[in-house]
Amino acid sequence: MLRIRRYVVLCLFLICVGTAFSFWIAGQSGAEGSGKLLPPPPLAGVKLDAGRTGMSTAVNVTASPDARWLTDAAAQTGIPSRALRAYVAASSSANASSPACGIGWNTLAAIGFVESGNGTHGGGSLDAAGQAGGAIVGPSLNGQGFAAIPDTDGGALDGDAQWDRAVGPMQFIPSTWRLVGRDGNGDGTADPFNIDDAALSAATYLCLHGRDLRTAQGWTQAIYSYNQSDAYLRRVKDKAVTYATVTGSL
Repeated sequence: MLRIRRYVVLCLFLICVGTAFSFWIAGQSGAEGSGKLLPPPPLAGVKLDAGRTGMSTAVNVTASPDARWLTDAAAQTGIPSRALRAYVAASSSANASSPACGIGWNTLAAIGFVESGNGTHGGGSLDAAGQAGGAIVGPSLNGQGFAAIPDTDGGALDGDAQWDRAVGPMQFIPSTWRLVGRDGNGDGTADPFNIDDAALSAATYLCLHGRDLRTAQGWTQAIYSYNQSDAYLRRVKDKAVTYATVTGSL
């Protein structure tokens, strides 16, 4: 009788283990499907202005894009030249600070396009200083169709003292801006509504944790850290490839 009981217990144990293993395998398959690594887009090239010392930033001195290249690339990509200049400076600065990152200006530009049409959301534009005209403020993150993020800045940046909202051309939520906000134009203030500051902050954020954006794992993880959505990942990838293609960088 005792042997029979032991046999029954053993069978039940093996069934439980097998069931658990099956669920684990299914979970692993699901995780891979929702977190598939994408090869990074090619690094878009840029022609720099060898005759200028560069534009000063709070991090270092970064090379300025050649004026003719900037005009042509802006026309080819549809990116406002003021935004494109900021993306080139930000990627150059971030790579100088974190050489292992390997971030391309086209990845920053692709995120800027998806987030705010590169600063043109709602018919807005960037002025000569890189300041966004009109408030670029996202929807209330109140849990209705979006994550629920209670206010973290007293409404100082987003004008909402109840819930957080993403702000600026690169769409930072206030709590994230507090951690990675950078002064990209050297004026002494980190402003999420300024494209120089927002672009450098985005590059800094994407390069965190020693990521290498020249690898599938590093690039995918970086974009997921910005927005954990497969559809978002594909949109950014497609746009980044397009920018590299039309500027003759392939």
